[in-house]
Amino acid sequence: MRFGIFIPQGWRLDLVDIDPAAQWGVMRDLAQRADAGDAWESIWVYDHFHTVPVPTEEATHEAWSLMSAFAASTSRVRLGQMCTAISYRNPAYLAKVAATVDLISGGRLEMGIGAGWYEHEWRAYGYGFPPAGERLARLDEGVQIFKQAWTTGKATLNGKHYQVDEAIVRPLPLQEGGIPLWIAGGGEKVTLKIAAKYAQYTNFSGEPDEFARKSELLRGHCATVGTDFDAITRSSNFNTVVGSTEAEVQDRLAALESRLTPHLGAEHAAQHVKDLFRSSPAVGTPEQIVENLSRVRDLGLSYAIHNFPETAYDTSGVELFEREVIPALR
Repeated sequence: MRFGIFIPQGWRLDLVDIDPAAQWGVMRDLAQRADAGDAWESIWVYDHFHTVPVPTEEATHEAWSLMSAFAASTSRVRLGQMCTAISYRNPAYLAKVAATVDLISGGRLEMGIGAGWYEHEWRAYGYGFPPAGERLARLDEGVQIFKQAWTTGKATLNGKHYQVDEAIVRPLPLQEGGIPLWIAGGGEKVTLKIAAKYAQYTNFSGEPDEFARKSELLRGHCATVGTDFDAITRSSNFNTVVGSTEAEVQDRLAALESRLTPHLGAEHAAQHVKDLFRSSPAVGTPEQIVENLSRVRDLGLSYAIHNFPETAYDTSGVELFEREVIPALR
């Protein structure tokens, strides 16, 4: 199993109580910490503009600005977004941005891409909020533009949603064949079919039964479109809290809830921690997490990307995970 780690950027209220002027330094230091070791293959951010579970005035740093900054301030880890919303940026422009970041990084960029879902920020930024079918159609057209741009240096598409005419994307990315595509989302009829056509990686639920079901659907789509199912790496994201004992795990969850309460209120903070963490397979002691993730690994999960909610304040949980979980699963 391979491992990636999310760098806190504010979206999950994971930089609260840190002066905004100091937040880049925190993010940079955590990225460089991951870069210096060998536990993490990649670092990741989210492509969102407003915080969750509700929009607040707290900072949410923009994903592609961070990609460029991390490209220049690290040297080993690969760089990804989970996941870029196709409609937030013109895809020909985004292909150009990504190619530039790939050069800055020395060929370490991943392209996580999806249809987008956070209605509040869509409307707030003036993007409207098209029906799911249209958002997915935009994803399909946008990925076609990426593939042309990164392999030929130009893109032309007269699509329903995007029209580009000899858009020049030079220089090409450093990576031969273009930047690896992660098609994120588990939509069974359309998203997984788009993944079957274009993706080197997928990203969907890490819950064992759902993971197994979506994997078989992906296999069927690959057979339909004539691609190799086994060539697609299947990944999942995990909200992660680890402690040496169950009591320590509960203490860490209580500390997270306490940190969120001034920003969400006690009821919403408790519900948020319950929804995202208390039932996560990556919350527990090292032994419990290894047991849980081994089940999904045996079903074909080979890449796990972990969000630790406390890393901006305390890296001891990450250190424990690096010592006791990663070696057991790798």
